[in-house]
Amino acid sequence: MGKIGFIGLGIMGKPMAGHLLDAGHELFVSNKSGGASDLISAGATGCDSYAEIAGKADTVILMVPNTPEVEAVLFEEGGVAEGLGSGKLVIDMSSIAPIPTKEFAAKIQAQGSDYLDAPVSGGEVGAKAGTLTIMVGGSDAAFAQAKPLFEIMGQNITHVGPAGAGQTTKVANQIIVALNIAAVGEALLFASKAGADPAKVREALMGGFASSKVLEVHGERMLKRTFDPGFRINLHHKDLNLALSGGDELGLSLPQTSFCQQLLNSAKGNGEGDLDHSAIVKQLERLAGHELG
Repeated sequence: MGKIGFIGLGIMGKPMAGHLLDAGHELFVSNKSGGASDLISAGATGCDSYAEIAGKADTVILMVPNTPEVEAVLFEEGGVAEGLGSGKLVIDMSSIAPIPTKEFAAKIQAQGSDYLDAPVSGGEVGAKAGTLTIMVGGSDAAFAQAKPLFEIMGQNITHVGPAGAGQTTKVANQIIVALNIAAVGEALLFASKAGADPAKVREALMGGFASSKVLEVHGERMLKRTFDPGFRINLHHKDLNLALSGGDELGLSLPQTSFCQQLLNSAKGNGEGDLDHSAIVKQLERLAGHELG
């Protein structure tokens, strides 16, 4: 069994780390993390700095919110980079910008360690069930080394290409998910305002070409008004910022992504940034002057 450091014990990181611990790996976590106490009680070792985690672990996994946090965890004083040595592996499973990811990978590799970007999709449900989709960028050798760990945390695991390719894939994923949530919200809202039962409409659509995971899971959330976060609006807003800034760099127009980002802006402006991203429907309801339920 391996020695694994895990940094970022939030809604998704904590159950992911728990799966590694349950599988028999030796786990090192930060004493400063709010999610550490349960894992330490279950057998993980608490450390006082990220450098200490990296020094004790063979593989260090990051699951933090955004690009600046990844950079800080890796390279600020007491960061992971200070504890690395030859032959170690850093895996960033956060969702961050692809171009800085390539820069982070180069810096870590210059110290003799390897680096993978491996963002995930599946939300809190997938993290708890160990069924995450994992999109991986990096070398073939590093992917082969990490794959047994990925198989503990996820099911659909794809080595997409070199460093940064995993993050690029995740941004593409977030575009598709946002557009689908907005489409499901609009469709159910149209059905409701036209006088049909939106629950029955959803049931009918689940048997046709419009069927999707978003219609299944988030359509139900919309109808039941269960907006407790599986994936927060604030985080999806961050991911669409990555898409739009990347589009600017590439000279690429992303009009539908821009529209969805305005819906997320509305949610944040209405104090709903910590709700699940299925609450995009609440912004459509405001525009329509009509609620599903």
